[in-house]
Formats: sequence, C-alpha cells, structure tokens
Amino acid sequence: MEIINLSEQNTILNKFVSELRDIEIQKDSMRFRRNVSRIGEIMAYEISKKLNYELLETQTPLGKSSTYVPADPIVIGTILRAGLGFHHGFLECFDKAENAFVSAYRKYRENQDSFHVHIEYIASPRIENKVLILTDPMLATGGSMDLSYQALLTKGTPKYIHVATIIASQQAIDYCAKNFPQDKTTIWAAAIDPELNSHAYIVPGLGDAGDLAYGEKE
Repeated sequence: MEIINLSEQNTILNKFVSELRDIEIQKDSMRFRRNVSRIGEIMAYEISKKLNYELLETQTPLGKSSTYVPADPIVIGTILRAGLGFHHGFLECFDKAENAFVSAYRKYRENQDSFHVHIEYIASPRIENKVLILTDPMLATGGSMDLSYQALLTKGTPKYIHVATIIASQQAIDYCAKNFPQDKTTIWAAAIDPELNSHAYIVPGLGDAGDLAYGEKE
C-alpha cells in the first residue's frame, strides 16, 4: 500500500490547506468551501497520474489527433456532509465519473464522552471492477472511512481504491493502512497531523469542517 503525503512537496496546495486552518480566514465560509473544492481538484489531478490510460483518436477540423486518456471507469464516493465541497472538486476534474454518497456520522452516547460511527444512508452505482475514489476532508480515526467502504462493497468489489483526505491524523492513516486491501489501495493526504485530542478531533487540525463549510448543527 502506498501512502502519499502531499504536504511533503512545495506546491500551491499547501497555501490552500494553510487557509483552511486559519481561524480568521475560516470566518468566511464561502472561502472555506472554495478552498476545499480547490484541494479536491488538485488531488484529483495527482490521482490521475496513477490511472490506466488508453489511446484515443480525435477528429479535429484539420486532421486527426491521438491522445492518451483514462481508461478505467471511476466512481467518486463521498461521506456526507463535510465532503460535499471536496466531492465537487474531484468531479470538476473527473467530470464523467459516477457518484456515490454515504451518510456517516458520529453518534454520541449519553455521557457525550464516547461515540460510534453510524451509517444512515447510501446511494451508489455499481462499483464492480471500477476505480473507487473515497473522499472525506477530515480523517480523524479512520472509522467512518472504513465503514463507508464496507457499505459500498454491497455494490460490488472495486478494481482499485484511492482514499483521499485533506487532513488526516497519523492514527487514521495507520488504521486505514491496516484495514483496506493492501494490494490495491493508495492513501492520499494533503497533510498528516500527529495526534487526536480526547474528543477524537485532529490536532492541530482545523476544527469541524462540516460546520465551517455549512454552518453549525444541533
């Protein structure tokens, strides 16, 4: 399994991640959503380098042109709700991809000190023998990503899996590396942070991505 931390490269991606973390810039929810989408587009481009390609011949007004284009069908699978803007960025790049959505959220127990991940809803095409790109902007424990993947397996077995996140904890990276298929998974992160706090939020992280993008929830 390959784990790719894009923050190890000096690119414009790091600027957008830095703005997502900034408590002053976070006050502008439109800017926050746009940066999430931008990062999705950049990560989709990076993932495109790992796809299989085939030769396509195109008729122009003056002749014929041959170009290599992605050969495998792609399904972009996203965890709601924080992942919506991230999903949009990927779809801007992979504009012919099919789309899957999973509602996975933390369901806190009565004492509010612990939770389990609850899957409430799934909408997906068949993913059999397709490239599945699983996206979630924040990968804290890895539990939501794993359960979402297990839910999507009811729609078939993908040919290859790309797990894509903006900020992950090292714990979540280790968890996904252990629980996803070793021979056909690549994990992509725009940044990997060292730890989780007592409430399982990434530190330093950026806070609650869903609330910052779409407003606080009850």
